[in-house]
Amino acid sequence: MRTVLLSILSATLLATTPAAAQDKLTIYTYDSFTAEWGPGPQVKKNFEAECGCEVDFISVADGVALLNRLKLEGTSTKADIVLGLDTNLVAEAQATNLFAPHGLTMETNIPGGWSDATFLPYDYGYFAVVYDTQELPVPPASMKELVEGDPAQKIIIQDPRTSTPGLGLLLWVRAIYGDEADAAWEKLKTRILTVTPGWSEAYGLFTKSEAPMVLSYTTSPAYHMIADKSDRYQAAGFSDGHYLQVEVAGMTLTGAKNPLAQQFLAFMTGPGFQDTVSQTQWMYPAGKTSTPLDPTFDRLVKPAKTLQFTPREVADNRKAWVDEWLGVMSR
Repeated sequence: MRTVLLSILSATLLATTPAAAQDKLTIYTYDSFTAEWGPGPQVKKNFEAECGCEVDFISVADGVALLNRLKLEGTSTKADIVLGLDTNLVAEAQATNLFAPHGLTMETNIPGGWSDATFLPYDYGYFAVVYDTQELPVPPASMKELVEGDPAQKIIIQDPRTSTPGLGLLLWVRAIYGDEADAAWEKLKTRILTVTPGWSEAYGLFTKSEAPMVLSYTTSPAYHMIADKSDRYQAAGFSDGHYLQVEVAGMTLTGAKNPLAQQFLAFMTGPGFQDTVSQTQWMYPAGKTSTPLDPTFDRLVKPAKTLQFTPREVADNRKAWVDEWLGVMSR
């Protein structure tokens, strides 16, 4: 069980600032977070009970789309909080100068640690190829086997221009193949059934048996094992490693004027939010929970190797790597 020790430097300020000063909090996030089966509804209920305010979620397809929307809106954005960016986007998000420091300090045992004055993590996980055991009894055991496998066995992936998992796969391939990533994509594209804007569309097609594989997370099978009581869908363990994703939230300059924004970030790191993560978000909680993870999580794939670029490396190379991917996919 991951645990977090949180020290709120401004606890006195938060406790003495009346919510009545502003009674609405606007949070930009992604579709799967606000879905009826996602954490959004329970998070909204829990925080509204604490703050006596109204939480308004505004959602887009996926995490990259969040950043794109914020860039378009600029300083006129209505967002107080942006929730759903990840470590592959934080440097680029910071460069917009649209976020304010959160004013909180945090110690965490997220793999690799965490220290950021602007963004706070709320969950983490590892990208994986999830497969249908009824359609694909022997899954790929490495990225090389996925890339060079039978083109008749298709996979559904997400677009790196709009989706954080899509960008994650792009970086995963790059981390393993380096400058030969374009050649790997040339082979892999023969196995790709379709590219969707976000995770929800891709996973929905997968569970409708449109393809035997989908890009998702090592934790995704936990949903099926706990909620469906089924072992049908599993994650393939890759011997050459899995790419780590840490999802974060940040307070905008607009939100810095709303006392509820910092109050929400503090709330996000505790049980009122974190208890919802493992069995609605189906990721690992990054903050303090009041109960341990379901034992099912002990049965999930444990990456033999963790892969990750720094946020700065992603910011410096994302456009070139996406353009390279587009060039291969369009041929």
